[in-house]
Amino acid sequence: MQKKPSKVALLIATYKWPEALSLVLKSVMNQSRIPDEIVIAEDGDDRGTASVIKKFMKTHGVKIKHIYHEDIGFRKSLILNKAIKEIQSDYIIEIDGDIIMHPHFIADHIQAARPGFFIQGSRTMLKEWKSQELLKSQDIRGLRPLMNGLYSRFNAFRIPVFSRFFKVNPKSSVNVKGCNLAFWKTDYVRVNGYYSGFEGWGWEDYELGERWINAGIKKKRLKMAAIGYHLYHSLTSRANFVPNELIYRETVEKKYDYRLNGYVEA
Repeated sequence: MQKKPSKVALLIATYKWPEALSLVLKSVMNQSRIPDEIVIAEDGDDRGTASVIKKFMKTHGVKIKHIYHEDIGFRKSLILNKAIKEIQSDYIIEIDGDIIMHPHFIADHIQAARPGFFIQGSRTMLKEWKSQELLKSQDIRGLRPLMNGLYSRFNAFRIPVFSRFFKVNPKSSVNVKGCNLAFWKTDYVRVNGYYSGFEGWGWEDYELGERWINAGIKKKRLKMAAIGYHLYHSLTSRANFVPNELIYRETVEKKYDYRLNGYVEA
């Protein structure tokens, strides 16, 4: 019988978008399987974000661990490492603070969990006007595959029985994205987590995935299950795209399965 997680943590990465985080937290309470832990990794120290978290805990009586640090630039990898140090669960589902989860999102990820694998989920993209409508109304009850306002409608259909038919190269780190990613905490610690040496946006997810693969941990793609609705937002600055890519390429070429300046050092 395949090992299943005993406890599951939902890890939410966020930065100065409390209105979006509020929608994400609403989707937590709609889950058919509530996570055992909720941990928010804030790459900064925004009063609006803290207010949303405080109000949510008071309204729902749910404890949230809020991990944050000084806002001195894009340091997402570092705050994720700090947040994961606070997680007690053996399995972690990581999303971004702009991903509204389908009611069976957590349950689907738990069902897909397997030793020796990390799970790359998929997302359906919301159009700008639909995202603005949701942010204004703070009402997520109408999200469904056939609604108006979707770019990638196929990814909005939840038919878990078909998930097994979607295959990807289990040894490819291409398209690893932290906005919908699940993994065992022991596997994360084994490769020393995210590399905190990244500055600015880009490549941190690919690089982590590459070290997992080099350590013998395979990628599994989850489609038509664990659906995330991604709110539209303008592109983050790509100023450090090339330097960050070089870090990733080095990991690929030298087959690193561990890097310093990661989880242990955070």
